[in-house]
Amino acid sequence: MSLLEVEDLRIRYARQGRLKAALRREPYDFEAVCGVSFTLGAGETLGLVGESGSGKSTIARTLIGLKKASAGSIRFDGTEISEASAREWARLRTDMSMMWQDPVGSLSPRLTVKSLVTEPLRINGRPAGRDEAERLLGLVGLPAEFATRYSHQLSGGQARRVGVARALALDPKLLIADEPTAGLDMSVQGEVLNLLADVQARSGVAIVIITHNLNLVRHVTDKMAIMYLGRFVEKGPTDRVFAHPRHPYTKALLAANPEPDPDARHERVTLDGEVPSPVNRPSGCDFHPRCPWARPTCATTEPNWTKDAGRGHRCLFPL
Repeated sequence: MSLLEVEDLRIRYARQGRLKAALRREPYDFEAVCGVSFTLGAGETLGLVGESGSGKSTIARTLIGLKKASAGSIRFDGTEISEASAREWARLRTDMSMMWQDPVGSLSPRLTVKSLVTEPLRINGRPAGRDEAERLLGLVGLPAEFATRYSHQLSGGQARRVGVARALALDPKLLIADEPTAGLDMSVQGEVLNLLADVQARSGVAIVIITHNLNLVRHVTDKMAIMYLGRFVEKGPTDRVFAHPRHPYTKALLAANPEPDPDARHERVTLDGEVPSPVNRPSGCDFHPRCPWARPTCATTEPNWTKDAGRGHRCLFPL
């Protein structure tokens, strides 16, 4: 049985300005996430990839109970959590944790590092003394003397390590990392990724990584899902998606990714225009206004999800 099973998840937001929307005869709400499904086992890493506004962070917030699902099912460790009560969430969150995107901004400037990393322990009535703080700091490779520092005294990499220590304080089964390498130097990015890999190898924690960094996805994830306008357009084992992308959007993202091999050659793909608004979705395929391979049928027919030998895609004319 998978640790996390998400099926046909839909998340709806209300638009700002109910009266204005009514006068214009526009829908008051819109779907930010439209029927996504995936599974994740203990010790596995899933990468969620897509442009800003595609719905990646909305999924993350829903998984940890900060946003309510409009429809669909979320099963965590065998328990349906999409309709969990506040009391049930208090228990569930000891097995889930979140690493926020801003490594420094997510740390309170009023608290010492000791207070920051042991805060989850205090909230849940567990021992939260100096010994626990030093244990957690040691887990992420920081010396014990860092316990007395404040967030403004930390570098970006050190702040990220403190965030990882805090996220691991309760030994969670699921860790959601939102842009874990954002704003960090390349050398520090490598340190953070090695740290997450070491922690996963020791504890078996499942990790969901939300990122724009395809090199990160390629090297640390077991499987990946490509999002566009609230839908998965392709998902599957990471190595197979990189080797043979089926959806044009996936191919465009991979073509735009910097290639470390100076002798490597790959096809350039140009995407015209901007990502459409989820309030006014294009007819047919969401991606057809920007797709270099679009055909007339794409503008009128919405593609279904197609399974293909252990992976899947949403395209009428896959590559």
